Amino acid sequence: MNDQRKVLSGYPLVVYYLGLFSLLIGAMILSPLFILPFYPEDLSYATYFIIPATIAFGFGVIILLFFKGRQKLHLEKKHDAILVLLTWILAISLSALPFYLSKQMTYTQSFFEATSGYTTTGLTVANVSITPKIFLLFRSLMQFYGGVGLILLITSFIADKAGMRLYNAEGHVDKLVPNLLRSARMILIIYIVYIVLGVILYVIFGMPIFDAINHSISAVATGGFSVKPQSIGFYNSIAIEIITMVLMVLGGTNFFVHLLIMQRKFNLAFKHVEVKFLGLLVLIFVPLFVFSLMRFNSLSFVDSLRIGGFHFLSSITTTGFQTVSTMQFFHSSLLFPLVITMIIGGGIGSTAGGMKLFRVSLALKGTYWNLNDSYSNRKYVRTRFINKLGTKTKVDMDEINHNYTFLFVYLFILCMGILILTFAGYGFIDSVFEFTSALGTIGLSYGVMSANASNLVLGVGIVGMMIARLESYIIIVAITKIIIDFKHKLIK
Repeated sequence: MNDQRKVLSGYPLVVYYLGLFSLLIGAMILSPLFILPFYPEDLSYATYFIIPATIAFGFGVIILLFFKGRQKLHLEKKHDAILVLLTWILAISLSALPFYLSKQMTYTQSFFEATSGYTTTGLTVANVSITPKIFLLFRSLMQFYGGVGLILLITSFIADKAGMRLYNAEGHVDKLVPNLLRSARMILIIYIVYIVLGVILYVIFGMPIFDAINHSISAVATGGFSVKPQSIGFYNSIAIEIITMVLMVLGGTNFFVHLLIMQRKFNLAFKHVEVKFLGLLVLIFVPLFVFSLMRFNSLSFVDSLRIGGFHFLSSITTTGFQTVSTMQFFHSSLLFPLVITMIIGGGIGSTAGGMKLFRVSLALKGTYWNLNDSYSNRKYVRTRFINKLGTKTKVDMDEINHNYTFLFVYLFILCMGILILTFAGYGFIDSVFEFTSALGTIGLSYGVMSANASNLVLGVGIVGMMIARLESYIIIVAITKIIIDFKHKLIK
């Protein structure tokens, strides 16, 4: 009995790790306070961050003290998914409190804002023109933490035998080097370097330093939170738009590709299937965007290319920055290709959302292979390959079928979300655009999910954003495991 009490396993182990992670969540909530020396007028809001941070620290300390001295075993099968889901829920729940305690929003709106931040979506119910700077920075920092990944961020500081499983459970496939800790830190360093370079370039070309910090974080995180109601369009600067486009592409690109480029393996980087597929999409969709803007908005070719190119990259990288109003400038002929690019999304192993370029390209190749086989000698066994990071990688049928399943589930959830929004009284086109944006973590909006939206609509958005960031598999596995374990306990 005494030996068993000294061993930590099962759900108690999940709670232990949750308490440990709660300490870091508390630190993240306190992080925007560093701007107070620069903006002392926001000092009165500090309490709204200190209270939830204290709750996080208190919870963490109590849990760690309660389980102090016990030997930790490995997490049981599927408990890693439960821990990842609970960590995200805890982070969002506590991070919603500063908005709620300051009476800027209801708790549902606050939860929506925090979810949008951590999932790097960018949909917002805040009026950024009157929101204090400390809250604007907090929104951007949530996108920083969520973009790089809460578990990745934790494993970059905490080396643990359960780290690799948690790292993978959050949806990461980007183990850049054999050592997990080094891999997590390398990704974090790449991420921070891009943000710092973005801030410097923004400032050089006339953006105020506070705006530059927020926009650089949001661009690399492919989050899209802006400190201006007009987003990037407020600055009316081609240079700033080009910088933003580069940062969005960097954020939406697989971190493995960044590593190859840094190692000067350019040939391998540009042979990667996602890079080639993105190039193909540019050739197809940018001309469509340009033609539509010229035809229906009577814009010049140069202006159409400027607006169309920016919004194509904003949608395909699932960032959501804008230079013009989506509702005013985008004719119905352009909404369909815009929705398609939002569904496709960015690269696997990036901060982007959507189905991901790799999955869509694999599905297209799989369909081509199946069609080709139907007109070929079925006795002939073919080995299928896909160019992954410059290397021909074998693809088996199990991987292809698993990929089809993921895409089917994604589209099914998309249809369900659209259906609920239409039942809530919104038009079909508005519903399609808005939930596609939420599920793809894009943030472009038709005004459905706003401060005036009902709790039902905001709830649909919250669920969509969470499914998008953690991906449906993690959530389904976690919930199913909890239900099964609960049933077994009742039977006993």
